[in-house]
Amino acid sequence: MKPIRYKKGLIIVIHAAAWILLFSLPYLLRPSYNPNEQRHSQPVNETASFITSRLNDLMLIGFFYLNAGVLIVRLFYRKKYFWYIVSVIACFAIFTFLSFNMVKTFVFTDASFSFRKHLPFCVFVFLFILACSIAYKTIKDKIVFENLARERLNENLKTELSLLRSQVSPHFMFNVLNNMVALARKQSDLLEPSLIKLSSLMRYMLYETGEQKVSLEKETEYLQSYIDLQLQRFGKKLVVNVDVLPADKQYDIEPMLLIPFVENAFKHGTGMIDHPQIDISLKALNNILYFTVQNKYDPASQEIKDSASGIGLTNVQRRLELLYGNHKHELIINSDNNTFSISLQIHLN
Repeated sequence: MKPIRYKKGLIIVIHAAAWILLFSLPYLLRPSYNPNEQRHSQPVNETASFITSRLNDLMLIGFFYLNAGVLIVRLFYRKKYFWYIVSVIACFAIFTFLSFNMVKTFVFTDASFSFRKHLPFCVFVFLFILACSIAYKTIKDKIVFENLARERLNENLKTELSLLRSQVSPHFMFNVLNNMVALARKQSDLLEPSLIKLSSLMRYMLYETGEQKVSLEKETEYLQSYIDLQLQRFGKKLVVNVDVLPADKQYDIEPMLLIPFVENAFKHGTGMIDHPQIDISLKALNNILYFTVQNKYDPASQEIKDSASGIGLTNVQRRLELLYGNHKHELIINSDNNTFSISLQIHLN
């Protein structure tokens, strides 16, 4: 609440300063007084003139906010243009009538001051305030609209990112549970350590991925645990080369961002493939993350696996676009000679 009150107070101060400056301009810009020249052609009550001028100023300020806050909103924006013009003319008539009678009654003491002389002044200042009011309302509404559009865009991006992340997690869990089933059928001694690793993975997914970012070290440990579980399943049937270099400093990254690439390699790089092999490389240097994954694959079985996967690399590409745009990341995907590879670079800062 304090920042909001501070902001409102600052706006009030800015408006007050603007009005004081505006209505002080006639006094600041008027020529210097020459005592040899007659100051007025008719007697003037200086005190009454000052008070009358301030009352005129208050009426113009009132019309400024009346037009910006009421007439434009309730009439012009609702396309009631006729009634808006009538209302503005009525305000002008009231201002002119009151201003003329105050000046005639309290300022000038002779009968030489006429409505014809006073009317041009009223027309000029009223039209000037009217133009300022319309410009103020237009600019203010544009700023509010842009802020709302930006907030909606941010909320839509957050929603889409949450959806993409939620699509990754169930698919990953489906594959890991399949691994557990395979180990249980083999009655393997590796089932218990595998369950422990699965428990750590679930803990990471439940408690760490709720954050906007996690440390790169935790994300790397998550990848390594997943790779270990897969190696327990495939054993010597699959060659996996992992090259993870220590980062040159502490980095943060969005959770569950890298695992889909590794998961995709195990999904398409195993099965009816001769001498399956997966190569994974990860390093972070000079604020840039370098991540590559390469695997052999069978083009004939690619379409079948994609239709059963539930998600693919398309979601990951979309997530990267939302998080980093086109200037802070580069993703290169190649598939030739029965080899599929991805190369990802991310500017972490």
